[in-house]
Amino acid sequence: ICVIAHVTAKTMPHEDAECRRGSAPNLHDPATRELSVVVPSYNEENRLPLMMDEALDYLEKRQKQDPSFTYEVIVVNDGSKDQTAKVAKEYCKKYGSDKVRVISLEKNRGKGGAVRTGVFSSRGKTILMADADGATKFADIEKVEEGLKNLQPWPEGMAISCGSRAHLEKDSIAKRSYFRTLLMYGFHFLVWFLCVKEIRDTQCGFKLLTRQAALQTFSNLHIERWAFDVELLYIAQRLKIPIAEVAVNWTEIEGSKLVPFWSWLQMGRDLLFIRLRYMTGAWKLEAKKCN
Repeated sequence: ICVIAHVTAKTMPHEDAECRRGSAPNLHDPATRELSVVVPSYNEENRLPLMMDEALDYLEKRQKQDPSFTYEVIVVNDGSKDQTAKVAKEYCKKYGSDKVRVISLEKNRGKGGAVRTGVFSSRGKTILMADADGATKFADIEKVEEGLKNLQPWPEGMAISCGSRAHLEKDSIAKRSYFRTLLMYGFHFLVWFLCVKEIRDTQCGFKLLTRQAALQTFSNLHIERWAFDVELLYIAQRLKIPIAEVAVNWTEIEGSKLVPFWSWLQMGRDLLFIRLRYMTGAWKLEAKKCN
């Protein structure tokens, strides 16, 4: 298994179109906004409007209260086959392309690949990952911001604050089948045993990173599908980036792209390969610098 993991590993992630220098915004450059919100979207024409309406309503009100607060929302259309891009572009027209941008990928890369693309194109001092389904109340950004603030002083400007649903676990178990509960506990055990021991909920899609933390973690990120959150936090722990876990409000929204058995089987494989590839030196961490 170690040999297979090593031989099949990519040597390093390619910083392709999202990292090319030029007129487009780039994570390597200094921040020009207070906050960037990255929204990975795959076939989300039905769920995206509710999330965008809530997020932009909050951000606009916050900007009116504090004119120095600047933001951008980056919707990454991950090779959708529906009207996701068209829906997102309507928000560009309404709020202006300086506040809302749409990046469309020709092929589906997976949630991790979509988030990575958006992060590398961001301009914010802090960068928030937020799911297109709006399962987490957007106003809870204040909770993860407080979590980030409580980690100060940030070593070399790096810190991560993770939204967490761990406090809701007992209620969710009561609504799940025994099979799904077994899969959940199995996944949690593998995460703890192989990769991340300090964070109870690695998969909540509501994470806030400082710009420098985003550069260091996403520059080293290899996994592009569901387990990318685990590798992200594994990298952060290896780099000794402080991480806060903050309870947030969360509601399950219909239309999830996660297929319980097969997606979790893929994640289990990815977790094992994350550990083995770093352990055997197939993947190595490299420090990056902002301009």
